[in-house]
Amino acid sequence: MNTATFGFTRDRLVEQLVNSLKAPFPEMTPRQLYGQIVFPGKAGAVIGIRRTGKSYFLHQLRRERVELQNKSREQLPYINFEDERLAGLQVENLSALVEEYYRRFPQLRGSQTVTWCFDEIQLIPGWERFIRRLMDTEKVEIFISGSSAALLSREIATAMRGRAWEIPLFPFSFREFLQHNGYFDIERLDLLTTQVQSHLENALRQYLICGGFPEAQGLQTGPRFRLLSDYVDVAIFRDVVERHQVRNVSSLRWLVRHLLGNPGGLFSVEKFYAALKSQGFMVSRDTLHDLLSYLEDCFLVRISWMASNSERQRMVNPRKIYPVDPGLIPLFDRSGRANTGHALETVIRIELERRGLNVHYVRKAGYEVDFLIQTPEGETALIQVCADLSEKKTSEREIRALMEASKEHPQAKKLLITLTPEMAINIPDSIRVHSAALWLLQENLLEIDSPTT
Repeated sequence: MNTATFGFTRDRLVEQLVNSLKAPFPEMTPRQLYGQIVFPGKAGAVIGIRRTGKSYFLHQLRRERVELQNKSREQLPYINFEDERLAGLQVENLSALVEEYYRRFPQLRGSQTVTWCFDEIQLIPGWERFIRRLMDTEKVEIFISGSSAALLSREIATAMRGRAWEIPLFPFSFREFLQHNGYFDIERLDLLTTQVQSHLENALRQYLICGGFPEAQGLQTGPRFRLLSDYVDVAIFRDVVERHQVRNVSSLRWLVRHLLGNPGGLFSVEKFYAALKSQGFMVSRDTLHDLLSYLEDCFLVRISWMASNSERQRMVNPRKIYPVDPGLIPLFDRSGRANTGHALETVIRIELERRGLNVHYVRKAGYEVDFLIQTPEGETALIQVCADLSEKKTSEREIRALMEASKEHPQAKKLLITLTPEMAINIPDSIRVHSAALWLLQENLLEIDSPTT
């Protein structure tokens, strides 16, 4: 970049810096994250699938520092490198940004913590060196986000050489869906009227259909399908094909269609390899393993492994695959049946990960339990998801699976989550039945004595 060009770019960079310190925060639906957001000495890296609102979340972090920590706006610079006027900016030019900031606010240098938010920073080659140096030389906390595959995934930890703290962001949770769409605030679950509970259960059924991507809210079926299909295509081509130089795109597309069209299904690379081979696709088992890991890395799918103390048993048994959002399911489902049960299981799976819980499934001869979860403190629970308990055979099957699994995991709590809790009849006292709508709103998902029982 020559001197004249850099002068123009520098002016645009300073202009954005100044504007960020005085422009009002954008209107947004607040996101509720669980666990530790800030870790001393590390940059917060907001990761997750595209179009989940990562840029808006950076503004939420800035707003919270004003409202909850009494920071001044001058301590909250924000730079979006997607501005086309910053094209060609080099990493060495970023030092001028920092020096210009402290020339304007010299009283802050070394005395008060400045919160820097860098959006789409991956567009600057070598950005990692700049971030590490800024953390080492100034009194700062740093948050970064972006839409390239590197910043969607856990590769960020490698790029930052252990100096990044991952902040996973998923599409709207059920609580965020309620708030975004103007439903009433839910503060005391134990004080809900039956009418309010019915409203919540109706809202959950809508959530299971449209999902939680912010831009998909309020859209009719046709436009929503088109929007979500575009999301999937971008993930396939930009986050997998371009990022990993994948040449076997046909096999990748088949894999995506299969995984998103069979949410919560048992997936075996060996069986899928045989199915592709029978269709004339030339692909190796190793390639399929790689493609599956790429799809998980860009957050298009989430994977549950079978619970086992044997690593070999874990590896040789099928995995359960879930889309990152229930709104993606009807795009690929070919059964023609309602997807309510699959969508509910998907929502529960994502919520468990959102809460930072360790998730597996239990499978033994003759039975299967959807989730075995463990908290960081070591508390465990067996969770079975059944959308409709009205069928006696279905109810008996789910109960039998929980009771059998509890023999192997005797300390685990046993939860049955359903859309029809009023149909729970002849349930053993050791199993707690929860209304899915209310369970998703609990602060503690493993709570037993709750209003959802």
